[in-house]
Amino acid sequence: MNIAIVTGASSGMGREFVLQLGSFVSVEEIWVIARRAEALESLKQEVSTPIRVIPLDLCENESFDAIKSLLLEEKPNVKLLVNAAGFGKFGNYDNVPLIDDRRMIQLNCTALVMMTRLVLPYMTSGSHILQLDSLSAFQPVPYITTYGATKAFVLSYSRAMNRELRHAGIRMMAMNPGWVKTEFFNHALTSNDGKVSYYNHLYEAKDVVATGLKDLYKTKKDYSVHGLPIKLQVMAVKLLPHSMVMNTWIGQQRKAKNNTHLTTEERK
Repeated sequence: MNIAIVTGASSGMGREFVLQLGSFVSVEEIWVIARRAEALESLKQEVSTPIRVIPLDLCENESFDAIKSLLLEEKPNVKLLVNAAGFGKFGNYDNVPLIDDRRMIQLNCTALVMMTRLVLPYMTSGSHILQLDSLSAFQPVPYITTYGATKAFVLSYSRAMNRELRHAGIRMMAMNPGWVKTEFFNHALTSNDGKVSYYNHLYEAKDVVATGLKDLYKTKKDYSVHGLPIKLQVMAVKLLPHSMVMNTWIGQQRKAKNNTHLTTEERK
């Protein structure tokens, strides 16, 4: 059975991947993974491909035992894995609860690697892996410190793994969006204390996901960036000293921009 697996599928870009992946890959079933079972169930009314709901918290070790057992039992051919689960917290480091720092590392890094390693034995030549990353992967980001560091890990891991997997005909790509209006902000802003207030460009999830899937299937890129302004920013931070980049970022935060109505209603 050919399947796709999407983590973080209950909302935001993870959910959008489920809605759009049928235009790029043909599968008999989509396995959707997230904590909120009801939000996952609602996907069954939105796509024609059969949905298998797998309500798990990927910060818990037992979740990977369950996924490993399910893969061993079903022995699917995984044509696409999208690791979209993740979260961030903004604000001065001591305003972010230590448990949230730990969970960011667990979900953004550990869970991503665990899912990748568990699924790879069930992939064959022509399969694809998309790792949802962030623009913050390219530079140190004060007041988004731990989140940005986890995303730097994802970028490095994905690019190196893509090279290792080349001989097997499996493609892995990191997707590095800028600001995207999703439920991400519902959680990120709870610790912000006004430190991050400048959002230069806000994009829609459907547009960013469409670019990511197109780049995954139609190009040989090992990372994808949506939007010309964001592409230019990536080029700039590669050329400029990171001390200058951080000073510029901190200076921008004194000029609030696009910082209202960022939170969205969460799905049940």
